[in-house]
Amino acid sequence: MPTSHAPAPPKSSVCPACAAGLVTHERYPTWCPDCEWNLLPVEAPAADLTARQRRAAERRWEAQADRLALARLRAEQVYDAVAAGAGAREDRTWIGAMALAGFVHLVTVGLLAGSVALQFADSWPLRVVGWLGLALAFVLRPRSGKVPEDSGVLRRAAAPALYALVDRVAAAVGTRPVDVIRVTDEFNASFARVGLRRRSVLTLGLPLWEPLGPGQRLALLGHELGHDVNGDHRSGRWLGSAISTLSEWWYITQPVRYDDRDGSMTNSVTEIADLGQRLAGLAMGCVNWLVGLLLGLLERLTTRSGQGAEYRADAIAARLASTSEAEGLLRTLLLAGSASTVQSRLRSLSGVRQSGLSVGVAGFWGAFTAELASVPPQETERLLRLSVRELSSVDSTHPPTHLRIRMLGHRPVPAPALVVTPEEAAAIEAELAPLRLRIARELLA
Repeated sequence: MPTSHAPAPPKSSVCPACAAGLVTHERYPTWCPDCEWNLLPVEAPAADLTARQRRAAERRWEAQADRLALARLRAEQVYDAVAAGAGAREDRTWIGAMALAGFVHLVTVGLLAGSVALQFADSWPLRVVGWLGLALAFVLRPRSGKVPEDSGVLRRAAAPALYALVDRVAAAVGTRPVDVIRVTDEFNASFARVGLRRRSVLTLGLPLWEPLGPGQRLALLGHELGHDVNGDHRSGRWLGSAISTLSEWWYITQPVRYDDRDGSMTNSVTEIADLGQRLAGLAMGCVNWLVGLLLGLLERLTTRSGQGAEYRADAIAARLASTSEAEGLLRTLLLAGSASTVQSRLRSLSGVRQSGLSVGVAGFWGAFTAELASVPPQETERLLRLSVRELSSVDSTHPPTHLRIRMLGHRPVPAPALVVTPEEAAAIEAELAPLRLRIARELLA
């Protein structure tokens, strides 16, 4: 294996805070499990701060602590509700989200109707405004996505074994077979329904898929397909399209910032035109702020429903693959940062020509998997405790990872409902071989 270019481990093996013994690894932060010293390594604050700067930093820290405390309270409320057996229908916050989504769609419909009505006006300037409104309504229209057509798409004819396994999982979950499987270079996976026909697309990130064992892969498939039956209102056409529409509004209404320091604007426009542009930018900024407020409110209203849906998807994964395999999947998801670091290290070593250092495309996945497997238990435990302290999760739509793992322990499933045979695993490995080479080549580029 390639050697690390990380700094050497500290010489001391004793915690400076509590004098407990420490286990050091040169590639990972040294921390103390007893008192959590250095759990989250941070840079020391600058010593030359003024009193005003220190007070401002303290206010920012206090505001961040308040936001974290509020987020912790909400996350624990969702956890307690799901642990008590609350289903998707018992969460009423989605009603407000649906109403807000209706307002978003009503604005788009109103813009379209008003623009059409202006086409019958007697004044040609009004008709021009109508045409502009029609163009804007087209840009702001609700989007339902489309079936991907990129090189990562696997058709049934090219991957019958993988589709057969996913079909088995879909049947066990209680949903219909997927229409398209897509393989990417991301440390992630997802499930979505797109287009007017609501075709299902399962996306599998190869950097996440490769390090998983057969049972963990089953858990991953069960979790993702579980999103089709777990009551996640965000994935519905009405609410999902409203979120995407608001996101598009926010992007479009971002004001253009002009920088006069180089004189590029003042040399090309008059002062009056420049003032008009700034006023327009100010107005656009207000619109952007309002759209951002609506988007934040919609995300706030869907957080409870979305996090509850993630817990239920985890329960489906455990039912199919067992609790231990579902927990193993979640612990692997903790290593997203380590996976990115490993990819960067292998990329830097791919150009080294000395014997024993160059990884190459053919050996990339073996080296990548071995590197992730070598992550010490102390590092995984550190990341798990960070989830407790910082509420870290896969992303903002997911519950904190430590709560997801704890939830699995409420209703343990010792035996899997499905298993992957060695023959199935070998066939799937062969079907993914061309994509494994292509994605390895892209990651090493």
